[in-house]
Amino acid sequence: MSSIMIVIGATGGIGSALSRRLAAAGHTVHAIARDAAKLEALAAETGGSGAVADVMDRAALEQAVKAAGPAVAGLAYCVGSITLRPVARVTDEEVERDFRLNALGALRSVQAALPALKSNQGTSSVVLFSTVAVAQGFASHASIGMAKGAVEGLMLSLAAELAPKVRVNCVAPSLTKTPLAAALTSNEQMATAIAGLHPLQRLGEADDVAAAAQFLLSSDASWITGQVVGVDGGRSMLRSKG
Repeated sequence: MSSIMIVIGATGGIGSALSRRLAAAGHTVHAIARDAAKLEALAAETGGSGAVADVMDRAALEQAVKAAGPAVAGLAYCVGSITLRPVARVTDEEVERDFRLNALGALRSVQAALPALKSNQGTSSVVLFSTVAVAQGFASHASIGMAKGAVEGLMLSLAAELAPKVRVNCVAPSLTKTPLAAALTSNEQMATAIAGLHPLQRLGEADDVAAAAQFLLSSDASWITGQVVGVDGGRSMLRSKG
């Protein structure tokens, strides 16, 4: 059975944590990211391979995905954005960028990897990333909520179409301490206030989210497809304070 795992967005907080987890579990990680220096360092650490590509560049993305080889066991699209703006100030350019980065990039990645996913011996797996804001609805999240809602719709469609050969699931985190979220988490007062909105009273760590993604990519999740898994400190389901 092939043990090659493609991680797109591999040098971000969640992507790098997932890459390390997968390598520690014995998989060969094919990492894709924009930053060549970070990618080289990650490949050296994990013992895997890497390819430089911007997910907004379709040709480069396809080439980078196909460089993983003729058979892969899994793909994780760990690319995201955080566009927080009142609806009256949201621009067409922001909406289009969020959609292309989060949803269209995920679709193109799966399209490029599909022959290799289907060539894997046994069931292969795809993991996409959404956000707790899709299920909950938060102010100032119109653009990113719309884009990640599209990701969840894409996941369901792919899970139905690609079964039984390929499983497709989605991880939906709440606010997680990653470089992408630094504008929110680096402010101690703001971070403490947001942490208090979660029943588990803390923000997420990149490894919390990576652990769920690793599980969904693994054979331990072999009877799970078409699911949105919340890794959100309970925020999507619980109200522990009056």
